[in-house]
Amino acid sequence: MLKTFDIDDLKEGMFVDSIANQQGKFKITSRGRVDSLAVINQLKKKGILSVVVDMDKQIKPDVVEIEEPVPIPEVLELPEPVPFEAELRVANKLHLKGKNLQKRMLDSIGKNLPIDIAITEAFTQDLVSSINRNPNALMCMTKIREKDTYLLEHSLNVAILLAKFGTYIDLEKEQIQELALAGFLHDLGKVKIPDEILHKAGRLNEQEMTIMRDHVYYVTKELADMQVSNSIVKTIGQHHERLDGYGYPEGLRGEEITQYGRMIAIVDTYDAITADRCYKAAKSSRKALQILLQDAPEKFDEVLVAQFVQCIGIYPVGSLVKLSNQKVAMVLRQNPAHTTKPVVKVFYSVRSNHYLEPKELDLAAVSHDVKIVEAVIARDFKLDFNKYFNEAIVI
Repeated sequence: MLKTFDIDDLKEGMFVDSIANQQGKFKITSRGRVDSLAVINQLKKKGILSVVVDMDKQIKPDVVEIEEPVPIPEVLELPEPVPFEAELRVANKLHLKGKNLQKRMLDSIGKNLPIDIAITEAFTQDLVSSINRNPNALMCMTKIREKDTYLLEHSLNVAILLAKFGTYIDLEKEQIQELALAGFLHDLGKVKIPDEILHKAGRLNEQEMTIMRDHVYYVTKELADMQVSNSIVKTIGQHHERLDGYGYPEGLRGEEITQYGRMIAIVDTYDAITADRCYKAAKSSRKALQILLQDAPEKFDEVLVAQFVQCIGIYPVGSLVKLSNQKVAMVLRQNPAHTTKPVVKVFYSVRSNHYLEPKELDLAAVSHDVKIVEAVIARDFKLDFNKYFNEAIVI
C-alpha cells in the first residue's frame, strides 16, 4: 500500500517509493529504505517536501532486524522547470497551432488527400516538450473550449492528456510521443461521417450508430495506407473498445486490448464528457473522473483509471472550483500531499457577480480556512471564461 508522508514525518525503516512534492526538479532513480536520520536530512536539503512510502515494505521500529542496508535512492538533479506563466504563453500558441493543423488534416482526409505525418509528428513532439518543461500550462489549455470546434479541440486535448499520462507512469520518451501522436490522429475518420449524423442533437438510432462507428474504420484504413506505424494504428483502432467486450469496432475483451488502447479509451472518454456537445452539456472534470471510476473495472482498466486520476488530480489544472468564501477560482497546480487543496487563482465573486483581480491562493496553507465547496463549470455562473482567460491569465 502506498501512502504520502511529509518529509518531517518520514521515519527510519520506511521504504521510499517516489517523490510526491518538492522544490526544484529531482528524480529518484532507484527506490530504497531509509536507514538513518542523515538520509532524511539529505532529502530535506535537496528540497524534497513529501514522499510516497510503500507501507508493505517498511520496517517497524520494534521489529527491526539486522540486515545489509538498502542504498538510499539516488537523486539526480535536473534543470529547473520553466515558470508556469512563461510556458503558458508557449502553450497558448501551441494550442492554436494544433487546432489549425487538425483542421488542415481533416480537410485533406475529407478530400481523399494524404496528410504529412512528419509535420504532425514534429508538432506532437513539441507538445511533449512543453509537458516536460511545465505540464500545467498545456493542461490549462485543455479547458479552453470554443463553440463548434469540438472535433478540433478534442483530438488535441487527447494528445496533451496522453502525453501527461504517459509521462506520469514513466513511459519512455518515444512511447510518450507515440501516444501523443495517436491521440492527435485518433478521430480523423469522423470527417467521413455525414454531418446530419455527426452533429445530430438527439440520440442516434441503431442505423446511425452503425454509420458513426465507421469513423474508426476510416481513420485506421487511411493511416495504414499512409504506412503509419502499426502500433499507432492499433492504438487508434482500440479507442472505443471496452474490457467487457461491448466496445467497437472489434468487440475486443480484456487482455485483447493493449495498454495504449486502454489508456486512449480512458482519456478519450474523459475529454468527451467534459466538453459541450450538440446532444449534451459538459460535465465538470471531477464528475467525469467519477464516471470513469464507476465504469472500472467492467469497461475501463481499474489500475490505469486510478493512475489517471492521480495524474491529473481530483481537481485538474485549468478546471474551475467554487470556494467556501463564495468565490470562483481556476486550479493552477496540484499539492501532491494535499489532493483536495490545490493552488488556485481566484478571479470571480459569486456574491457580487463580478470579476476580481486574479489572485493566487494556496488552499493547503494554514493561514486561512478557505476550501473547495464543489467543482463547477463556467456555464454555472454565465461566465465567458475563455475571453477572461485570454485577457487576464495568458499575459
